[in-house]
Amino acid sequence: MQDAFAHCEGLVRAADKDRFLSTLFAPAEHRNALLSLYAFNLEIARVREVAREALAGEIRLQWWSDALAGRAEGHPVAVALLATITRYQLPPERFQTLLDARRFDLYDEPMRTLADLEAYAEGVSAGLIALAAGILAGGIDTGVLTRHVGLAHTIAGLLAAFPIHAARGQLFVPLEILARHGATREHVAGRQATPQLRAALAELRAHGRRHLREAQRLLAAAPAAIMPALLPVALAGPTLARMERRGYDPFTPFEIAGWRRQLRVWRAAKWPHRMFA
Repeated sequence: MQDAFAHCEGLVRAADKDRFLSTLFAPAEHRNALLSLYAFNLEIARVREVAREALAGEIRLQWWSDALAGRAEGHPVAVALLATITRYQLPPERFQTLLDARRFDLYDEPMRTLADLEAYAEGVSAGLIALAAGILAGGIDTGVLTRHVGLAHTIAGLLAAFPIHAARGQLFVPLEILARHGATREHVAGRQATPQLRAALAELRAHGRRHLREAQRLLAAAPAAIMPALLPVALAGPTLARMERRGYDPFTPFEIAGWRRQLRVWRAAKWPHRMFA
């Protein structure tokens, strides 16, 4: 069993450094559980990258659904995750919601409305944060806070990945927001950073900031134990801020330096009340 958790640690350390760093601020007795959760998230988040076709991706996601039902077949992440689910009595339906949300990633259908985007974000991010918070705080309900945190995290992440998604024909900026500003899918497909497209992206950033403000407002009443589950989202604000600099090109990928990311997470851990400010 320890080998399975060690595999999860190596996977998260290599591919999700923000969440790996956040686990270092969690009590030692919960770190393996968090790492198994984050390793599972990595496995399902990269299904599109490892599957050549949507059908192959569907098969992979179904495999994970079967694994969560107890048919892990020796996969180290699945073995570790099942042990975590049993130990912490985590609700299986939350994991199924994560899997269902990831099915959207397999196709090139555009996100149609802001409500659709928020439902997606609740599945892929807010649910993950709520599970991590449950591990750390013994199942205390933090649903309203983790929803706002998860939505802000997803919006910032999708905007940062906008050039990558655009290059492969995916569109997560809701069509209703594009239409409100006179932008079109053709602007995105043609990599045209028009004023209309920039206005649509600015509106989506404003939605992300609104969720950050709500998370900040609710943070004071949250149990201190859940803070490590929230730490990766401390990077959402700086990510959005980078997009508001003069000369920002939405079609050019950017990356916040690793040391800056580590410093931001460390500061959030030291002064949680400033995490989303």
